[in-house]
Amino acid sequence: MATGGKMSARQRAAKRRRKMILFVVEIIIILVMVAVLYLVMNKTSEGPKMASLNEEDLAIPSNIQEMKEEGGVMHGYMNIALFGLDAETDSQLFMGSRSDSTMIASINLDNGDIKLVSVYRDTYLNIGTDEYQKCNAAYSYGGAEQAVKMLNMNLDMDITKFVAVGYKGLSEVIDELGGVYVDIDSEELKHINNYQINIAEVLKCSYTPVTETGYQLLNGIQATAYCRIRQTAGDDFQRTARQREVIKAIEEQAKKKDLVTLTKVFNNCIDNIYTNLESKDILELLENIMNYRIVEEEGFPQPDMRGNAKMGAKGACVIPTDLQSNVTWLHQFLFEDMDYTVSESVKEYSQRIESDTSGHME
Repeated sequence: MATGGKMSARQRAAKRRRKMILFVVEIIIILVMVAVLYLVMNKTSEGPKMASLNEEDLAIPSNIQEMKEEGGVMHGYMNIALFGLDAETDSQLFMGSRSDSTMIASINLDNGDIKLVSVYRDTYLNIGTDEYQKCNAAYSYGGAEQAVKMLNMNLDMDITKFVAVGYKGLSEVIDELGGVYVDIDSEELKHINNYQINIAEVLKCSYTPVTETGYQLLNGIQATAYCRIRQTAGDDFQRTARQREVIKAIEEQAKKKDLVTLTKVFNNCIDNIYTNLESKDILELLENIMNYRIVEEEGFPQPDMRGNAKMGAKGACVIPTDLQSNVTWLHQFLFEDMDYTVSESVKEYSQRIESDTSGHME
């Protein structure tokens, strides 16, 4: 889309509908490194928008509760849900916004390894109310609590902590860090500037076109645009890979900065954070923060265990063709549990998904 060309009414409407997918505090490294410092140095600030989730309402399976106990396979891990919302106002952080980016950050507290898993936004799952549709609807209907519940129910997880962000902070975070290094290929170059146009329009600012391929330093708007590219081969699957790539790039840049800079970064994005992470959680991570590192990243459902289906009014969905097998893989990937057996609930959801989608698969 050229900057000087005229757009049709349909194009303008589509452009307005686009939302920027934000991953500011999905970069848990930045959050835990500076939150405590910020709260200490800026005691008059209200701080992040705090939530309180009742663990009894988060549908953590009983077998997972046992595995969290000392000696269990999942003992020593902190699993955090990361939501990038299509929210344009602070109030939309609480409910009413779809989670266009959903990730699980699994942190091994013994060795500092962090694994990231993107749950594709169009994945057909039980959204926490025994209604089945695209999983990104859970946050819209029931906020963070329902979205976390949805992840625990369908994936046999023990998530109790979350971080959610709107769209205003990512560009500032990256700019404050001095940009991030990303490798742009020829297909991505065709689209990145069109996304920049949309982002600059929403933020009411200028942008600098990306003019060449290759490994290069991107500023905030450029990197945000890169995260949004969906038209290349791989569609949304490849887009989530770009999102994780930017998270890793931000992690690398953050570790190069001093604490004053990181405090300023957090200060700039604090108004767009909604979380239930408490000081004690942050302090546990902060103690050896420089030893934490993102070591692996993946997507759910897996390529050989997913398909596509047009589900009528629910739209085009990503189908976990065998939810049980996908959940088994997830526990092998995150916790190296090669003998994992899924819960009875996951078996039930798996059968329901197969029944719902069998006549709609492409």
